[in-house]
Amino acid sequence: MITTVLIDDMPTALQLLKSDLESKHSEIKIIGTAKSVVEGAKLLRTVSPDILFLDIMLGDGTGFDLLEILPELNSKVIFVTASDEYAIRAFKFAAIDYILKPYSDEELASAIEKAKKQLIPDSEQLGILRDTLSEPNKKPKKISLHTLEKISVVDLDDIIRCQSDSNNTIFYLKGGQKIFVTKTLKYFADMLKSYEFIRVHQSHLINLQYVKEFIKTDGGYLILKNKDNVPVSVRKRAEVMEILSGINKN
Repeated sequence: MITTVLIDDMPTALQLLKSDLESKHSEIKIIGTAKSVVEGAKLLRTVSPDILFLDIMLGDGTGFDLLEILPELNSKVIFVTASDEYAIRAFKFAAIDYILKPYSDEELASAIEKAKKQLIPDSEQLGILRDTLSEPNKKPKKISLHTLEKISVVDLDDIIRCQSDSNNTIFYLKGGQKIFVTKTLKYFADMLKSYEFIRVHQSHLINLQYVKEFIKTDGGYLILKNKDNVPVSVRKRAEVMEILSGINKN
C-alpha cells in the first residue's frame, strides 16, 4: 500500500483528486489532506507519506515554503499547477515532473508511476523552479539536465551548443564538458529559443553568445569561439545571417 497526502487550497480540486485516487487507484491510501502551508506543515510533522501531491500556489504561501519548512521530508512529490505557460517552462528548466489542472486519468496515472521511480528533487532543482516561477519574464540562470545516471544543474550561459543523437541530446559546455541527456533536441530548441539559442540545423542548436563567424562557403557553417564548426542548413541560412547581422550592428 502506497500512502499519500494531498495539499491544495481549492476545496473542489482537493475533493476531485481525492475522489479520483479512491476510485481509480486502490493501491494508494490517503492518510491526510490540507489546504494551506501551515496546515500542511502540521500534518507532515505527524505523518510521512510515500507520495505528496502538492499545489504550487497556496493561500498562505507556496508549495516551496512548505518544503523549506520541512527539509527532512522524504516523500516523492507530485507538483500540481494550473495551466500556465510560465509554470510549465519553470518545471521544464528544473527537470521536475508535474501535472496540470485539469488533468486526465492518463496524466494522473502517469504522474503516479513516475513518482514511484523518481529521485527526490534536490535543493538546486527546487531553487531553479522557485526562481523561474517568481521572475517569469527574466532569463533563467540555470537549467537541470536529466542524464541516465543523475540530474546535472548547469549555468545556461555555459552551454555552447547542443547536438542531436537520435532521440537524445548531447550538451557541449564551456570547459569541454559533455552531458548526454535523454530528451530530444526539439524539446530543448523549443525551451531555449527565447534565450539566444537558435536551431541552425536539424541536428544542431547553438548559443549565439559563442558564435565567432559565419563562413558562407561549403554550404555555410559557423565557427564557434571554442573552435567547433557547426553546419547551417540551407533552410536556416537566411535566418542565421539576419540574426548575426543584427548582433554585429549592436
